[in-house]
This record gives sequence, C-alpha cells and structure tokens, in this order.
Amino acid sequence: MRTLRAPPPAAGAPTGPGPIPTFSVVLAAHDVSAFIGGAVASALDQTVPPLEVIVCDDGSTDDLDAALGPFTERIVLVRQANRGSGAARNAAIAVARGDWIAVLDGDDAFHPRRVERLGEAVSARPDLDLVTTDADLVLDGAVVRRCYDPSYRFEVGDQRSAIIRGNFLGVMVAVRRSRLVAVGGFDESMRHNEDWELFARLLLDGSVAGLVDEPLGMYRLHEGSKTADPLHRAQGRVDVLERVASWPVLSDAQRGIALRGLDEARAELAVVSATSALRDGRPDARRLASQLLWRRGLPLRTRAKALAAATAPGWAGRRLALAEAGRRRLTAGIEGAPPSGPAAG
Repeated sequence: MRTLRAPPPAAGAPTGPGPIPTFSVVLAAHDVSAFIGGAVASALDQTVPPLEVIVCDDGSTDDLDAALGPFTERIVLVRQANRGSGAARNAAIAVARGDWIAVLDGDDAFHPRRVERLGEAVSARPDLDLVTTDADLVLDGAVVRRCYDPSYRFEVGDQRSAIIRGNFLGVMVAVRRSRLVAVGGFDESMRHNEDWELFARLLLDGSVAGLVDEPLGMYRLHEGSKTADPLHRAQGRVDVLERVASWPVLSDAQRGIALRGLDEARAELAVVSATSALRDGRPDARRLASQLLWRRGLPLRTRAKALAAATAPGWAGRRLALAEAGRRRLTAGIEGAPPSGPAAG
C-alpha cells in the first residue's frame, strides 16, 4: 500500500499479503445521543462491512434508546452503570468476535472506506498490532484541519520512545484483539487518556503500529467533548506519564524521557489550572497564578502573565476570555498529543 506508513518489518516477521481480517467496531456511549446515530450509521455503511458493531451504554442519562432505535436490529447493545469509557470499551470487547477491534467514539464517524482500507493495511503488514488512519478534525461542525500535520506527526522510527513523549497514534485506532486481551485491555481506573496509556503498554511490550495516510474518519470537537478541554488534556498527560515512568520495562533512556515529560506535564497542568481559574473568575485564581511565579522551567513571558494575573485577576480573566474566543476556532487538540509546552499558558 502506497499510503501505509510503518517501521520496516523485523527479521522473521510475517510478510503479506495475508488474509483479510474481520473487524468489530466498538463504541462507548455516555450522553452522546445527539451524535451517536451518525457514528453508528458510519460504521454500518462501510464498503466492506464490519463483522459487528457493538455499543456499550455507559450509564447514559439522555435518550440513547431513541437515538439507537433505527439500528436496533443491526447492532449489539451492552449496558452498564457509568464507569468510564475504558470500562465501557472493555465490556464491548468482551463480547466481540472480530480479529481486530476498531474503536469509534460516539461523537465521531468513519469514512465509508475506513474498514476496507484498514483490512488492506493489515493484510499487507500482518506484523502490525495497531493501525490508525488520518482524519478530519471538525470543530463546531466545520473541518479545521487534518489530524496529522507538521505539528503532529506519526512516528515510524523509534515508536517505543515516541509513545512516551506523546500519543502519536491519533484517533480511532484499530487494535489486534488477541494483543489487546493479552495486555489486559483498557485500564478502567483511568479517567483521562486511557487510549494513550494502552498504546504505550502495547508498544513497549513489542507491538508495532502503522498509519494509513488518508483522511478516513471525522473527529469532532465540541462544547461537551473531553478532548476540547485543556484541563482534561493536561491532567491526562500527567496521569499517563506518572504511570509510565514507574514501569520496570523501560530502559534508562526511556525512563529519562518519561521523567522529563512528567516535569513538563506538571508545569503545563499548573498553567492550565491557573488559566481555568482566571477564565471562570474563581476565588483561587490569584493563589494559582502566584504559584506560577516560583515554578521552575516556565519562560519569562509566562511568568510575566502570572504576575499580572496575581496582581489583577479580574482584568487578566477578561483578557483571557477574549483571546480564547478568537483562538478556539484556529486550534484543535488531540488527546495525548505532545503539547506545545508550558509557554502556551
């Protein structure tokens, strides 16, 4: 495949073309009834249909049944109390029969040829355990850019070190089911960036990832999207790197990458927390801004902003709200992606 990007096959790795695998599409659904009809329809209306589409209702409080009504006879529906997207995906995976699990969030969508192209990629490279594609990032209904661009690249070199730096696998990743089960599935204790943590476990355990370099999905960011929330992304980055830094499988060099990344992530979280408090006019805004003045590693520009915020939090909050209103339409976040750094605060 001309559009498939992946590390060269290791010596002795299986070579293609191999058989075309089957895919189970898995959706975790929690209060996404406004979007899930489109997501399910996109998974069903594939040029090569998946083996099954499995939806796990993760304790939704909206009218999910009405949204799924047109698809009742064509999907498998699993229900559970609200336990988070990792637990919901695991519940769906537990009943899946496909060779591969193709993850789809309830507010995203597949291009009609996505399953077909994923199958071709896996057939061409049977040594891969994870495959993703490019996607269009959609903000408030408008396409703003592709998922992969000069600021966010898929890694074809040292994938093990790269996954510690950040989640270069983007969105809607398909995973070989046998490998997913072997590493224990999604960590259900995580409420932030459980995807990135799983991919790190797989790659550090020897798996290899590939990218079909075509926009074969639609990744939506909207007001209720977790990944549209900078505080969620910053906390998730700290959560993942705290875990990864403690793993015994890491080499000394990889542990150094994790620890440096953790320092940066904690600084980013401090900046984002202060920014959030200022924007919302919270009473702790002055204290959080003042703490930034003493945090190591922050650039002078950020410290100057912190000083202004600590001195006049109300004025700083109003300026911040105006700046963010204009900036929001120009940027879009990828969960687990390497940040631009604490200077962004």
